[in-house]
Amino acid sequence: MECNRTVISGEIVRLNVLRYTPAGIPVIDGVVKHYSNQQEAKIQRQVYCELSVVAFGETATAMAGLSIGDNIRITGFLSRKSQTNPQLVLHISQIIQI
Repeated sequence: MECNRTVISGEIVRLNVLRYTPAGIPVIDGVVKHYSNQQEAKIQRQVYCELSVVAFGETATAMAGLSIGDNIRITGFLSRKSQTNPQLVLHISQIIQI
């Protein structure tokens, strides 16, 4: 069985305007910044990353109600940005403000 599930917390640092696909589905994208301390090979290390994120449907509508600076926990899956762009984007399936 194939698995592609990501759970991460962070701060919204960019949030674009809610828009709609030609089929009328709400969509929003942005960037989430993550800081944490993780253990790797018995060594504590600081982790920092910024993730491009996108949400569709009810999740997009919920995300549009949030603001830059809000802390969130998101669950979703990773996919390339487009067929011609291999950059990874986290597609949000669940978002919780924390």
